[in-house]
Amino acid sequence: MDFLFQVIAIAIPVIYAITVHEVAHGLIAKGFGDLTASRQGRLTLNPIAHIDLLGTVILPALLIYIGGLVFGWAKPVPVNPYNFKNRNRGMFFVALAGPFANLIMAIMWSIIFTLFFAFSVQSLVTERLTELFSLMCTYGVFINLLLMFFNLLPIPPLDGGRVLRSVVSDKNGLLIDQIEPYGIFAVVGLLFFGILDPLFSLVQSMTRFML
Repeated sequence: MDFLFQVIAIAIPVIYAITVHEVAHGLIAKGFGDLTASRQGRLTLNPIAHIDLLGTVILPALLIYIGGLVFGWAKPVPVNPYNFKNRNRGMFFVALAGPFANLIMAIMWSIIFTLFFAFSVQSLVTERLTELFSLMCTYGVFINLLLMFFNLLPIPPLDGGRVLRSVVSDKNGLLIDQIEPYGIFAVVGLLFFGILDPLFSLVQSMTRFML
């Protein structure tokens, strides 16, 4: 499969996985009384509003080119927890909204894949398009499941870290706030030393089960 074909198959699932993830955060924040994302025009499914040049374009394209695990991120949707009546409760649900959105999208890609072959749509298109669609659905399930589980790791600034921050005491919460600027190094370390390999294996197994 040529490089351009591979890019097309991956680009749509990646872009919308991270776009819907961020919009979900903003929508739940709005529901709890924070209109920051809404006022900045970030509650839109237009990917342009959420694209981060490095995380949404350069890194995924580079990973596709070298054949590595495709990963990326969008510009975080701004959330001001001080606009919530109950800060911890609001942040708990806002943080969970992104991973939950990825779970819903993984299920949707699975359903689309099943319907495509159940109604023999592949007989109406070329073999090349069938291959492209099948690969796109596979990436759609895999990428969304991966983002869901990865973001639920209890490491700030990941969503799981924010969930943890919302349920611990104020004293421990301040400790998590101090750790957050260095959390990304912990994530990189987990990836580099292969500690998260079982997570990738789990996602691969779930993807095969859902398709």
